[in-house]
Amino acid sequence: MSARDPIADLRRIAFLLERANEATYRVRAFRSAANALAALPAKEVAERARSGKLTELSGVGDVTARCVAESLAGEEPVYLRRLLATEGSDLDAQATALRTALRGDCHTHSDWSDGGSPIEEMALAAVELGHEYLVLTDHSPRLKVARGLTADRLRRQLDHVEKVNAALPAGFRILTGIEVDILADGSLDQDETLLARLDVVVGSVHSGLNDERSTMTRRMLTAIANPHLDILGHCTGRMVSSRPAGVTGPGDRAHRPRVRSESDFDADAVFAACVEHDVAVEINSRPERQDPPKRLIRRALEAGCRFAINTDAHAPGQLDWQRFGCERAARCGVPAGQVVNTWPADELVAWAAGHS
Repeated sequence: MSARDPIADLRRIAFLLERANEATYRVRAFRSAANALAALPAKEVAERARSGKLTELSGVGDVTARCVAESLAGEEPVYLRRLLATEGSDLDAQATALRTALRGDCHTHSDWSDGGSPIEEMALAAVELGHEYLVLTDHSPRLKVARGLTADRLRRQLDHVEKVNAALPAGFRILTGIEVDILADGSLDQDETLLARLDVVVGSVHSGLNDERSTMTRRMLTAIANPHLDILGHCTGRMVSSRPAGVTGPGDRAHRPRVRSESDFDADAVFAACVEHDVAVEINSRPERQDPPKRLIRRALEAGCRFAINTDAHAPGQLDWQRFGCERAARCGVPAGQVVNTWPADELVAWAAGHS
């Protein structure tokens, strides 16, 4: 038998989440699992863990079952370890330090697709925030609702960015990029020769978000293995609210969806692939996304992933939303050294070029 008590570990996690003022549903998930297991003989709990049948119990989900299995193996559950790593620390100070370490933003939009402001205005707002660079990542052609860029329009944008860069303050530059759709077969929605020209490529799933787990996992793994992909954008596709508070007008045309649950995929396989192919996992700072959820940030961190803390800004004021992503990253213990946009522009571009 394990020297650890899985029920005590679940209750400890619930206590730490509650003390940190985390969402009530998350606290309840761990308490419910602890109560469900407490009603069973220890031998049955161990047998269910061995046979993978813990989740057949009402109140036990994938995350809590994983914690139980780790505890029964005599290991401190990863979820608990991450909470204890940040317990008693000054999370505000950590988040501030992480925000200060960021040199740029790798996911932004302009009025060339569904943003509300010209490229020049977005760039100047980034300068005011103290950024050293801004990666321009307008949408790709299949996302017609967001006026995605055809290959021809993207070529014109690259020429335009070159001219804008020549007029921007010294020490700042726009890096070329795209938020390319990950299509149903896992391919990327843009001409490969153009993708090779870009400084940074963010890939995101925008359609078929309710696909079956195996289908979505294959789709994401195929995209991650593509040498042009640098950052996996908002990986679960979830929306926790209908739109960010206080956002109105045309600057957010594509961000008026209903609340949306997470896509289902094998997170361990996806994050392992990100490590294998050195693809960064985006921590999306939009208040209505908060994607990935903190439990997945912790799993990605445990897997050894790099991260990019991005705003997905569609208007100049939204470029200051990085602080929200930094707060969530700090709560999960993400170190600045694993965040690619703490690097200087040349280092970031060289890293991305190494994927192709």
